[in-house]
Amino acid sequence: MKKIMMNTPVVEMDGDEMTRIIWQILKDELILPFVDLKSEYYDLGLKERDKTDDRVTTDAANAIKKYGVGVKCATITPNAQRVEEYDLKKMYKSPNGTIRAILDGTVFRAPIVVKGITPTVSTWQKPITIARHAYGDVYKDTEAKVPGDAKAELVITRKDGSEERQTVFEYNENGGIALSMYNTTDSIKSFCRSCMNYAIDTKQDLWFSTKDTISKKYDHTFKDIFQEIYDQEYAEKFEKLGIEYFYTLIDDAVARVIRSKGGYIWALKNYDGDVMSDMVATAFGSLAMMTSVLVSPDGNYEYEAAHGTVTRHYYKHLEGEETSTNSMATIFAWSGALRKRGELDNNQELVEFADQLEAASIGTIESGVMTKDLALISTLPDKTTVNTADFMKEIRKNLEKMRG
Repeated sequence: MKKIMMNTPVVEMDGDEMTRIIWQILKDELILPFVDLKSEYYDLGLKERDKTDDRVTTDAANAIKKYGVGVKCATITPNAQRVEEYDLKKMYKSPNGTIRAILDGTVFRAPIVVKGITPTVSTWQKPITIARHAYGDVYKDTEAKVPGDAKAELVITRKDGSEERQTVFEYNENGGIALSMYNTTDSIKSFCRSCMNYAIDTKQDLWFSTKDTISKKYDHTFKDIFQEIYDQEYAEKFEKLGIEYFYTLIDDAVARVIRSKGGYIWALKNYDGDVMSDMVATAFGSLAMMTSVLVSPDGNYEYEAAHGTVTRHYYKHLEGEETSTNSMATIFAWSGALRKRGELDNNQELVEFADQLEAASIGTIESGVMTKDLALISTLPDKTTVNTADFMKEIRKNLEKMRG
């Protein structure tokens, strides 16, 4: 079989634990037999990040800026226990956070929908894509325990030294707690443009929701920036494609989402996006069936699985035990990256291969062959549970049939 040629490389970022094992099997079974793969490889495994003082993560992010498309394996963000386990020099930051900051990107997460796995919400028929503004807000807050009979103030100090002071609260003798959080105009604008561009790219409606009736400056600023940028830069493009930008309060949005059929992008602030992405993933069936793509406002794309490194299965694998680990989200990370590479390079063969890879993967599950996690929730009458490698081998058989 003649391999599909690539004109420009994708940035390939290897990862940790069980997903690193899956990464290699996936390439051997589902990519390399069909594609003359061009990739610029970066090892983002924890040992290599430690060896390079995490420079490898920065280098990978800059390579995505150079080539426009990256695909990333799941990685460990070390806590104290991991620092000891891997004998690390320090507790390194999340690679995803580092890459996101360098690309100034927004994360879009969408479920992979297959027959036999019925969403908990009976009305949902199409995927709901969550766009999370992963910057600032409560994740970068400043907090304090407040002693009794104290006053908390919000102080804005201008460049000329002048101050604007507002009383937050005057506490009684029992004291309490306080926090402040922030965001920036530049970050909100980047978030908005990434969402608008992704809606155009995927030809889906875009919903955005905050609580501007309560937060009349903070949340209202998000609402105003979205509306202003839509009116000035995107309204005509949306109308030509027949898609809609829609704003509503977050409590109304939640009610609408539950009653909807799906098939749109739901843009949310940081905390809201964190919560709702897990809700949507679980209601559709499994976090292992959740895709994730980071999109920068200037058109760079980084694809990965939404889940972690599957530590429990990795330890089983090290002990020689068989695992049945779901590789669907990682497969779709590769298919997404190859499709985008094909689109940017006008390489229709590569685009078609990405479509076929996804169809073969979904077809395998819908034929009744699946990993253990899916077998537990599938409503199909006849199911065969297979191990990690055999699942991908079965997909390969289906892919070979499709490609003749």
